[in-house]
Amino acid sequence: MDNVYIFDTTLRDGEQSPGASMNIEEKLRVALALERLRVDVVEAGFPISSEGDFEAVKLIADRVRGVQVAGLARANHQDIDRAWEALKGGENPRIHTFIATSRIHMEHKLRKGPDQVLEQAVDAVRHARRYTSNVEFSAEDAVRSDPEFLCRIVEAVIDAGATTVNIPDTVGYAVPTEFGGMIRDLVERVPNIHKAVVAVHCHNDLGLAVANSLAAVEAGARQVECTINGIGERAGNASMEELVMALRTRGDQLPYTTDIDARYLYPTSRLVSLVTGLPVQPNKAVVGANAFAH
Repeated sequence: MDNVYIFDTTLRDGEQSPGASMNIEEKLRVALALERLRVDVVEAGFPISSEGDFEAVKLIADRVRGVQVAGLARANHQDIDRAWEALKGGENPRIHTFIATSRIHMEHKLRKGPDQVLEQAVDAVRHARRYTSNVEFSAEDAVRSDPEFLCRIVEAVIDAGATTVNIPDTVGYAVPTEFGGMIRDLVERVPNIHKAVVAVHCHNDLGLAVANSLAAVEAGARQVECTINGIGERAGNASMEELVMALRTRGDQLPYTTDIDARYLYPTSRLVSLVTGLPVQPNKAVVGANAFAH
């Protein structure tokens, strides 16, 4: 049975839910709960985005043990330097750098061509490697990217030293057969893919984030990025408790394991609801009040 790494982004992407901001003490409480839950990676925040986020990431990196702590950084030296300042006290800190790879994002947001984006991505990974060998690269809006270009940039960042490559469904557009096929295509076509862990980060705009994540695991992904209660931008992210319990309950169909201690899923769900002020809907799978009431 293959192990799937659980990358929790409740404190970064989850906190981007409208009205869900947490203060530094609340972030530390959640991080310590995630440590107890035995997640593999805690994405603690986006250090350059504010002084508060920098301090929260630094506190979590300094205090949490037995878990990799990650900080998000755009693909530029300033972001990466700031992330490392926050992370360097961690046990096994991870710099998570990203750049958009879809045509619509490259043209209208970045105003760059594909070759410029590839060059910037490689430079960012090389710069991050000066600080740590634990570097993750994300191709923002990968699902709407040209498959040939996506293969090129994934191969290039792995050559530059990325040890995790993340394929996000940034706008929640994919369906499971499509997304699984996309991951399978990358695994088969990128010659150095064996040198990195393939990760996925699915948004839930069509209610398919967990289904897409499971399809990706079946296709070869071995890290899933998710949040407690599925919180996050717009309709949220893949829900950690649904993903973990699907793997745990249906091992006959999904022969994969995680290191999550499932006893703490429910209390962590309630803690996140408390500190964010976002209630858990009664009919929510796994942790909703009605889930075991009938």
